[in-house]
Amino acid sequence: MLFPDRLIQQFDSALRVISGVSVAGRPNPAGGIAEATMDGAERRHSAGLMRVNHVGEVCAQALYQSQSRFAHTESVRRQFEHAGREEEDHLAWTAQRLRELGSRPSLLNPVWYAGAYALGVVAAKLGDARSLGFVVETERQVEAHLNDHMSRLPAQDMKSLAIVSQMAVDEAEHGNAARDLGASEVPTPAQHVMRAMAKVMTSTAYYI
Repeated sequence: MLFPDRLIQQFDSALRVISGVSVAGRPNPAGGIAEATMDGAERRHSAGLMRVNHVGEVCAQALYQSQSRFAHTESVRRQFEHAGREEEDHLAWTAQRLRELGSRPSLLNPVWYAGAYALGVVAAKLGDARSLGFVVETERQVEAHLNDHMSRLPAQDMKSLAIVSQMAVDEAEHGNAARDLGASEVPTPAQHVMRAMAKVMTSTAYYI
């Protein structure tokens, strides 16, 4: 694909992510599950957690788009593009779940997207091994965060639980694939910085 065409495609992808227009390529894991009876507080709590998960997928789209754009080898670019397509499923599933819960995505999605895209560019510019290492560490932290959400969601909210469970499986696979391609270890101080940034994002997105 020529550079102008790729640029237009990525700009279109960014607009779709930020505006909440996304289409899943796989069936929603919660599609055949009946809606649970929850009180107002439980629904708000589920919505807050799913909004955080939706923000995570907005960031994932930005990261994979930027890292694939600046990847140094074709094999790494293809992996980023493949993972990005599966993350788009997550984006669509979490957006649908938010609508079902009578809620909305984060109002700060443009900010989250821009920040994640910039991080992805920096990671990619450091070389494929470090860019892949960034993916491994990101997916490790995301998987832990999703497992935490599965313990915090209302037990009867099986629809949200089904979505988050499948997301956790996919995130682990993305991390393993990046490791197999030759990821280098992210330095411990950088891991701490990533966790601190994620904490700010998740605590804010739960409400806004």
